[in-house]
Amino acid sequence: MELHDVWFVLIAVLWTGYFFLEGFDFGVGILTKLLARDRLEKRVLINTIGPVWDGNEVWLLTAGGATFAAFPEWYATLFSGFYLPLLVILVCLIVRGVAFEYRAKRPEENWQRNWETAIFWTSLVPAFLWGVAFGNIVHGVKIDRNFEYVGTVWNLLNPYALLGGLVTLTLFTFHGSVFTALKTVGDIRVRARKLATKVGALTAALALVFLLWTQIDSGDVKSLVALVVAVAALLGALGANLRGREGWAFALSGVTIVAAVAMLFLSLFPNVMPSSLNEDWNLTVTNASSSPYTLKIMTWLAAIATPLVLLYQGWTYWVFRKRIGTQHIATEAAH
Repeated sequence: MELHDVWFVLIAVLWTGYFFLEGFDFGVGILTKLLARDRLEKRVLINTIGPVWDGNEVWLLTAGGATFAAFPEWYATLFSGFYLPLLVILVCLIVRGVAFEYRAKRPEENWQRNWETAIFWTSLVPAFLWGVAFGNIVHGVKIDRNFEYVGTVWNLLNPYALLGGLVTLTLFTFHGSVFTALKTVGDIRVRARKLATKVGALTAALALVFLLWTQIDSGDVKSLVALVVAVAALLGALGANLRGREGWAFALSGVTIVAAVAMLFLSLFPNVMPSSLNEDWNLTVTNASSSPYTLKIMTWLAAIATPLVLLYQGWTYWVFRKRIGTQHIATEAAH
């Protein structure tokens, strides 16, 4: 296997890790409006991801940095062509981080309510736009012979990409619901399981259509296997949630995300960004990659740094593994 193939796989792993971790992170943010009944319950939800949300975003920074270094042509075409939606995502992530930190800085009700609203919208919008972006990457966009995007932002809002956005939005909300059920106690835990059942059923319907569309459009045997695993895991997560097996439900919803993202990258390879104008203008792992020397240096650095990052993040989740409920929130902290 050539180094550019290795880095395609590594970037796929980084995006998979990001969607797995930030997926429930976004989902919990969305639940602050859909599930929480009062200020106290919103605080419970925010506290379930409070120690880990910033660590989850490291996966995005790493995926973006790896793409820039390993496949500069891909990075350049992607960020120039998808400039507006990626800018919206970036602004949302910045505002979201500020909202987590500033919400409790002042006691006024309007102040806290406004930041809570910001958490909801800056979780919902990226959850949708990431699906739109990856839908376009897999489906193909208008790239010319110079590997430049020549379409408009409206070309990105096609039916396939919009369906992809709905899939990621509902899937992340489901993932966040089963995570909430796993991390909380009391009435909010019960309602999170009930909401997960409803959202999960909608997710299954949308995801099945989207993945079948992807398979028919650009899939092969490997992507078909990933499709089957994704659908089976999602159905398993729904079944485990109905039986109150929250750990299994969360694990299987995570497997769903891993398999679905794997299917997208399997459908994409050896392309990294297909052209809808001419197949000869596709960006591939070969014509979009950096020099072999650059990839070699990156491989050694990744081999050293990645295990350390994984150990640290795993330790963080272990330390903050216990469930929380409204009884664990001081009354003054909820205001």
